[in-house]
Amino acid sequence: MKIQKNITKGAIVLSFMASSMLYATNGDTLIGVGAKTRAMGGAGIALSHGAESTLVNPALITKVKSSEISFGGTIFMPTIKTTFQGQEKKSSSDLSMIPAVAIASKVMPNIYVGIGMYGTAGMGVDFRGNPTHMDMETTLQLMQFAAPLAYKSSNLSIGISPIIQYGSLDINYKNYMAPGQPQVGYGQTQDFGFGVSVGAVYDFDNGFSIGAVYKSKIKMKYDRVLTTAANPLGVMVGDTLTQPAEYGVGFGYKNGPHSIALDVKKIAWSKAKGYKEFNWRDQTVIAVGYQYDAGQWAARVGYNYAKSPVKNSANPMINTFNLLGFPATAKSHFSAGGSYKFSDKFSTDLTVVYAPESKSSLNTGSPYAISNKHSELGVTVQFNYKF
Repeated sequence: MKIQKNITKGAIVLSFMASSMLYATNGDTLIGVGAKTRAMGGAGIALSHGAESTLVNPALITKVKSSEISFGGTIFMPTIKTTFQGQEKKSSSDLSMIPAVAIASKVMPNIYVGIGMYGTAGMGVDFRGNPTHMDMETTLQLMQFAAPLAYKSSNLSIGISPIIQYGSLDINYKNYMAPGQPQVGYGQTQDFGFGVSVGAVYDFDNGFSIGAVYKSKIKMKYDRVLTTAANPLGVMVGDTLTQPAEYGVGFGYKNGPHSIALDVKKIAWSKAKGYKEFNWRDQTVIAVGYQYDAGQWAARVGYNYAKSPVKNSANPMINTFNLLGFPATAKSHFSAGGSYKFSDKFSTDLTVVYAPESKSSLNTGSPYAISNKHSELGVTVQFNYKF
């Protein structure tokens, strides 16, 4: 009953936080969810970070000793400057809030359960008032609810987590190529999708651990949004925008106060309906992190890298739509953070993630190419309680 009450409280907290627009980094996916994971560059497939591992690898919840809750959020501040038709303009969408709540509990000697509610992905720009940029305004928001179940047998842990995903998409712009310059857009449309995540971790008892995780694709359909927005530009797509499958392996090593984590993950954009039609390519994500744990406090640093999934298309209108409306072009991310324990039960985390400016340019079939400059700054605050 106590666990259920805490889960309910977490859901209430999330409901107040979830209304903001989300941004992301590896394509439209965050480099990591949770302060500790983000501080280590998103690495966390084989290295436990307590309850927040609910959001990374369901098998890792077997590392909690009793019950633990983590809750917090990320203030995300991207800077997107796009040059189109010879003019550079800055997107007004430069601030958002990304929530995260996770609970993990040991319910039997070898059985563990958890729950996670968190913002995972999204994108958006706001060029309203800029005719050269078609007054483009876009918003994509993705939230996931997961309920992992894990089993531990000796050194091996396995976990499975059903996922419910909420998504919201809105695309609006003025079609200056058409007579009368009509406003194009159907309005915000929402949908729910379902998927599953499975993971495993093996501890070698010598400080080394290895993990693997797979998250299925999740089909989302935003009724009339994509067809209304893309078809007038000659981009023939349906209204399905499937969140792609992800799979990866991770390695962890602990030696006294020192911990190192390395993850290699694949995001299959080219096989996800919607992204495939917009010519997105698969991403290989490399994340590495280091932690020094002094007991009452801990410090972490990390690095994350992946090429942008947005690539040049033979169709110049696809290039325009991608880079103007959904500029998922961030590449490198540097992170740092720390924790402080106020008691054996209560602690807090603070993380800063910075993506230096990356530049991208695509063909538009006119004298002017479309290009953008994309940088990001995110600050994550998290609180943890063991009971």
